[in-house]
Amino acid sequence: MINTKYTCGAFLLSLGLLTGCGEKFLDEKPADQITDANFYQTQTDAIQAVTASYSELTKEGQYNAALWAMDIMADISTVGGGGGGDGIEYQQLENFSIPTTNFVATRLWQGSYIGLGRCNIVLQKVPLITNIDPAIQKRCLGEAQFLRAKFYFDLVRAFGDVPLLLTPPASVSDANIARSPAADVYKQIEQDLLAAITNLPTSYSGADLGRATKWAATGLLAKVYLTEGNKTGAAEQARAVINGSGKSMWANYGDNFKVENENGKESLFEIQYINGRNQYDRNSVGFAGNEFFGPRGQGITPQNGYGFNVPEPDFVNGYEAGDTRKAVTIWAPGDTYPADPTNPGVRTQPKSLPGSPFGYDCKKWFVGKVNTNVWDSPLNIPVLRLAEMYLILAEAVGPTTEGLEAINKVRRRSFGLDYNTPSAAHDLTASSGNFTDAVIRERKYELAFEFDRWFDLKRLNGTANGLLPVMTAQTNYLRTLGIQRGTPTANNLVLPIPQSERDANPNLSQNPGY
Repeated sequence: MINTKYTCGAFLLSLGLLTGCGEKFLDEKPADQITDANFYQTQTDAIQAVTASYSELTKEGQYNAALWAMDIMADISTVGGGGGGDGIEYQQLENFSIPTTNFVATRLWQGSYIGLGRCNIVLQKVPLITNIDPAIQKRCLGEAQFLRAKFYFDLVRAFGDVPLLLTPPASVSDANIARSPAADVYKQIEQDLLAAITNLPTSYSGADLGRATKWAATGLLAKVYLTEGNKTGAAEQARAVINGSGKSMWANYGDNFKVENENGKESLFEIQYINGRNQYDRNSVGFAGNEFFGPRGQGITPQNGYGFNVPEPDFVNGYEAGDTRKAVTIWAPGDTYPADPTNPGVRTQPKSLPGSPFGYDCKKWFVGKVNTNVWDSPLNIPVLRLAEMYLILAEAVGPTTEGLEAINKVRRRSFGLDYNTPSAAHDLTASSGNFTDAVIRERKYELAFEFDRWFDLKRLNGTANGLLPVMTAQTNYLRTLGIQRGTPTANNLVLPIPQSERDANPNLSQNPGY
């Protein structure tokens, strides 16, 4: 796991806390504090600065709040929670009635720009450091390139055109630039990832485990190409990961989501979390999902569970019989809770809970009472897994021999079978029906609650698997169950540009309909 002890110091550096001063006695470099004048001098400084670039991934602007909405705005889950105004920021997204002050959209924008801003500092300063191992210097640049691409990939998918900042702004006016066309942003993402692939090592060990590798950059590039519709490029990059990374899938799907298997054999890149810091904070180093997604009021998480991100009934019912992913992903009525010495006796998931009238909750990120703390789970979030590379390859090449074998590996594992051994019962064939539909469905269940479904629906818009037809049908279905949610329009293919950002930057235009 990435060593986090340097994050705080590097965070201060990334804020650019430097101002000019005309007083001569202030021209001397301060020796008792960190500034640009005495930092970015050594290899340790470079590593600290890169570590700070990772840290925003763990916070509200990314995997500790904002990206949870990618399933809520899709056909995976509803808000849940305690009802009323609980989770109003997610209710606004679920109902596609999103004000420009929405907390989730604002934090996603802000967190992403903080993160990529730190990457820009690394890319500007680290090449100038002379007291550094050239291999470490090269690696630091590759990590910053990978992370900048990751932040921009989230931004462009969520907001469309966004400002393209590639160097630290020297002044406020330098930062207040207009939005660049999405095509230009994607071009930069590709350039960063291609550079990262050449700069990054293939693996790490010890305290560096969890840093971005060549294979993380290659896998992300495959996903970027697929999003852009470049199926040839997507297939090439996914194939490179499958054949060259040395990665393999776990025999059991659930092994991807165990603390003891973090950064394991199927993982290409994960968000690194630790616990034990006594924190009620989604902007720190522990993952909040254990508590926020835990069954509400059931006492199986430290603070009784908040019950957000509730699986929708048709999603749950859509699992094929025998699919082992269901028990890993879903708490369903009658499921037995872990034994609890403080609450003896066998306890099971109720048929109905606050915020979940059908008795379902998200189980994938459950770790139980890991300690007495809230919002402080140690479970990492996989961002890229080998299984997704197989699904990208399958979607990119279609129902060829290669494509069928790729999707069937994922399917076999889901039924508890050896994924390299053909299965007459579960393998798809060229005559199995619409292959694209099958791949998209497999993504839905393989990657459920990994915060990607809305992005999938967006990139598929214009097809039967796109956001507008899928969510219109979903809204109508939920209303038959007495669950009210809004129907998206074409404007909801992107989020609103946060009003606070437009107030600060008069050159930012707003997306249509907001």
